[in-house]
Amino acid sequence: MRSGHAREMVGCGVWGRVWGGWRRGLRACAAPKDAGFVTRTRHQLQPRGSSKRLGPLGDQPFLGLLQPKNLSREELVEVLRAAVVDQKGKPEELTLLSVLPELSQSLGLGKQELQVVRAPGKETSGLVLLSSCPQTASRLQKFFTHSRRAQRPTATYCAVTDGIPAISEGKIQAALKLEHTDAVNLVVPVKNPSRKDILEGVKKTLSHFRVVATSSGCALVQLQPVTVFPSQLQVHMVLQLCPVLGDHMYAARVGTVLGQRFLLPAESTKPQKQVLAEALLSRLRLTPAQAAQLPLHLHLHRLCLPGTRPRDTPVELLAPLPPYFSRTLQCLGLHQ
Repeated sequence: MRSGHAREMVGCGVWGRVWGGWRRGLRACAAPKDAGFVTRTRHQLQPRGSSKRLGPLGDQPFLGLLQPKNLSREELVEVLRAAVVDQKGKPEELTLLSVLPELSQSLGLGKQELQVVRAPGKETSGLVLLSSCPQTASRLQKFFTHSRRAQRPTATYCAVTDGIPAISEGKIQAALKLEHTDAVNLVVPVKNPSRKDILEGVKKTLSHFRVVATSSGCALVQLQPVTVFPSQLQVHMVLQLCPVLGDHMYAARVGTVLGQRFLLPAESTKPQKQVLAEALLSRLRLTPAQAAQLPLHLHLHRLCLPGTRPRDTPVELLAPLPPYFSRTLQCLGLHQ
């Protein structure tokens, strides 16, 4: 399922995300069972039938990818209702008024407004943390802010990249800025930013990465952003000449001549559908037309949260991979 913009959906991550949370006012949700998952009430969510071999791709190469245009309001409410795996607190303490009033009625909830505490970016699958308790939301936001200042990552993403990073693990540092070009907001790297650049919105960003597996010219990469900036992880992997599979926004910045990759000027390279080599298309069992619709293979897999009390061990919430992501790993021979 493809994710919508957090603000558009009040961070509910309807398209392929997992809602995560616990304690008063928090709710945990997972991808619906029809997408190939089984729900658990514990903090870890496991994919159903993960040991079974996947069948042929056929005409549905992106299993679990739901499009809003194909759903009625009633069907969308049912998808959301079925995604709830944990409900703590009184039912009247939680609602999703800004998303779908029908969902609130289906769950028997009240009218208290839901807040987004943490969510991945647009087109990214994975965990979304929601809270209907302002005190809990504030405490968690303070935890995330303190962790960023201490350069201690709290989120772990999984990505499949077209290309293999030159080193197996390390950190990526880059100054980034947002530019509005042709009615699109694009993230552009800035070399040697001045103090004036920083004051005008340029931000120094940092991510840690580790290559988990490689095969067929692709890699399964674990990414941990330390800073927060739009499209940070996608741009960081482009700077490594290894764009994320399904990145139809920034992958065009990586050019190839005689098998050698290089960076094209970000300012003059317009977004376009990602072009994959014929060998990679064959391994993925995709046509060029299908590849043009390939979802972004970037998934917020793990989120670290504080314990209930100050001295408690931090808690980890895990989200299983979407079915299309798992199928890609199988096709490429990438094993976690």
